[in-house]
Amino acid sequence: MAPLTPNTPFIPLAPLVLIHGHPFDHTMWTQQIEEFSATRQVIAPDLRGYGTSPLAPDAVTPLSRFAQDIEALLDEAKVESCVLGGLSMGGQIVMECCARFPERVRGVVLADTFPAPETPEGHVARNAMADRLLGEGMGGYSDEVLEKMVAPYADAGVKAHVRRMMTATDPRGAAAALRGRALRPDYRPLLTRLTVPALVVVGADDEFTPVADAEAMHAALPDSTLQVIEHAAHMPNLERPTEFNRALADFLAARIDTAP
Repeated sequence: MAPLTPNTPFIPLAPLVLIHGHPFDHTMWTQQIEEFSATRQVIAPDLRGYGTSPLAPDAVTPLSRFAQDIEALLDEAKVESCVLGGLSMGGQIVMECCARFPERVRGVVLADTFPAPETPEGHVARNAMADRLLGEGMGGYSDEVLEKMVAPYADAGVKAHVRRMMTATDPRGAAAALRGRALRPDYRPLLTRLTVPALVVVGADDEFTPVADAEAMHAALPDSTLQVIEHAAHMPNLERPTEFNRALADFLAARIDTAP
């Protein structure tokens, strides 16, 4: 590559904003922050009620509220446009962001997520789980779902990291988000109108959002790439960071950074 000259304008690479899932925090993206922050701005916040972010006063945090927070964060960081990536609930927040401020979105990464609205049964189940977390705390729930969040064969260190994030989450923040997700709209029509490049990623052994969900999103999106990460469940970015980072790097290089 030729060196920059005074007549060669420098065009910075698109910032990358990574939105964590439930019930985690920004450290789920540690491997991606380390990989990509050397070449571009990477923003990975703790959502309200998670990690070090303060709790909201409301008992319900809808996806629209999280999206408003992301928009405010972009304003504060003076980021005019970016690539938005999210896993699970984070992916649904990405979709909500695309509905609210599409002009600021240059591309999306939808990892282990799905766009369908909540079912009546799911609405009841999420609210019941919110009640349980408020009454019992995060420990029992974390033990129950750990080997669905990551595969049973995942590295012990990865399992420990995931469990730490879950048990450190304030039950009030987790419950408010669950109640908000129970009210989520149908993002499937949005996907058909989303013309920016999209990367759809899924762990091959994901039980929460199986490969079929990712294939359906890939089919609905006008401009998308599908990457199935083998030997991973619901959190391939942690379980198989090398493969996940390679897929993300290839997507950014081919579909975002070379765009006019």
